[in-house]
Amino acid sequence: MPDIPGIIRPDLQALPQIKDRMTFLYLEHCTLGRQDGAITVTDENGIVHIPAAAISVLLLGPGTRVTHRAMELMGDTGVGAVWVGEHGVRYYAHGRPLTTRSGLLQKQAALVSNTRKHLAVVRKMYQLRFPDEDVSHLTMQQLRGREGSRVRNAYRRAARETGVEWNGRLYRPEDFASGDPVNQALSAGNACLYGLAHAVIVALGCAPGLGFVHVGHEGSFVYDIADLYKAEITIPIAFQAAAENPEDLPAVVRRRVRDAMVEHHILERMVHDIRWLLSDGEDPQEQEEAVYLWDNKLGTVANGISYFDREAGDEGSL
Repeated sequence: MPDIPGIIRPDLQALPQIKDRMTFLYLEHCTLGRQDGAITVTDENGIVHIPAAAISVLLLGPGTRVTHRAMELMGDTGVGAVWVGEHGVRYYAHGRPLTTRSGLLQKQAALVSNTRKHLAVVRKMYQLRFPDEDVSHLTMQQLRGREGSRVRNAYRRAARETGVEWNGRLYRPEDFASGDPVNQALSAGNACLYGLAHAVIVALGCAPGLGFVHVGHEGSFVYDIADLYKAEITIPIAFQAAAENPEDLPAVVRRRVRDAMVEHHILERMVHDIRWLLSDGEDPQEQEEAVYLWDNKLGTVANGISYFDREAGDEGSL
């Protein structure tokens, strides 16, 4: 069988870091293929080539078809794929992590598993929301109450500024159309934010399911990170779009959220914020080796070395 044409899988170190990529692209009613290192998008208007390594996540709307070769390229270059429908967002696939290190993942697991450290991360998350306040001694219940008040005020302020009637958040994944325009706009905008957060988390080698404020869901950490930016990005955009009542409300919201993410450097900030939340001021990714062997006394020892001769004499003491 002849070799399948295409470029050789790139080394992860040779790919652009997640913070240097575009935020996301939304596509619908088209077919995704591959030509060398580019994703081809084909519809009735022709073919567009998208450099795979320049994109962080593709939001794939109704009528989208993806070839196996396109998914292979997306996986090799760390591009996230999110299938989005009118009933909300479902995350079905993601690319490879853009790192060979597990430092952040190990740190995340250690912080989640320790109650005191877990709460410390939650406080850091709220510190990002309240940079001018001291939240270091607040309980979890106090933090939730303060955040709830902040979000309600954000909704009320946006409603007052735009003249949009606000009766509370209503989102039914099984019936997207049942929501009023502002709730539909919020759902469309949040879907974009979730997609980007998921792509960044995976690219850094972290676990989307190990959350701190949200727990028990496969996307708990995604919701944690996305919530940091909703009051700044999706809430004001959703109310403004709902006030204008355009013909294709979700499409208008997606474009504005994309532009706002670029303007406010959300992609770069997500990378920085996740690393700051998990690293305690250190950089666990900066390691000389990617693979170690676990040692119950030393912590880690070098990989790729035969320890038979040097440790054979210790068998009697086990």
